[in-house]
Amino acid sequence: MKLTTFLSNQGYDIIQGPVRNHKPLQLWLKRPFDEAQLYYAHIEHAFKSNIILNEIVNPALNVNSNHKDDYGFNIGITLLQQIMETLGLGNFELTSKIKSGKKVTISYDNSITKEYAVGNLEDYMFNADFLHPNPALLKNANRNYILVISGIVFAKNVIVDIETDFVVDNNLTASLNEIASGKVDFSVNSQNQLKMVSNTDTLFPIAVKANRIDYDKSRFKKLKLVTDTNDIF
Repeated sequence: MKLTTFLSNQGYDIIQGPVRNHKPLQLWLKRPFDEAQLYYAHIEHAFKSNIILNEIVNPALNVNSNHKDDYGFNIGITLLQQIMETLGLGNFELTSKIKSGKKVTISYDNSITKEYAVGNLEDYMFNADFLHPNPALLKNANRNYILVISGIVFAKNVIVDIETDFVVDNNLTASLNEIASGKVDFSVNSQNQLKMVSNTDTLFPIAVKANRIDYDKSRFKKLKLVTDTNDIF
């Protein structure tokens, strides 16, 4: 099944860029026509409430290598390069070794999903006050510019299949593995296909569920699930 479709059906948007500092209960600022930017590292840095927020591990949302996204070669390599920055391989220029190809397939494995129930978050916000007087926070809240991250899908492994338009040989994989320094492993999957699997044991975010905090005349109204393309992280 297509990875982006599977995640979207669960209310999650896949993270495309190299920034992977997303955590549950962060507040992000999303103004029209601007990229979302981290606003507060935790909701309790901006709001106070007597409602306890309870984190849930969702075993039903399990991403594995059966969920994949296919990309054209140049788009896929660009996305892969951004992922490699997350893995600490930002200086690894794949295009210096793999100059052309047909497509790139990206999937993930060994995932865990951490999230907060919408009802729990709404109860928190209905009972919330600002942590301290804050005109800028009030202005952004009344304009509905604030997003709260209500869920994150984390994964340990990224799996990438690169379909080339040339024969992949062992010299190429040996060269790539030397540069990767053990952080990822390259192998020959078939005559024209190169496989890459990350070796990190660190969980990193791959998808985000976010809700817009809807304020009206300085009062909290509800949370709105963010699914439109203008709000993707």
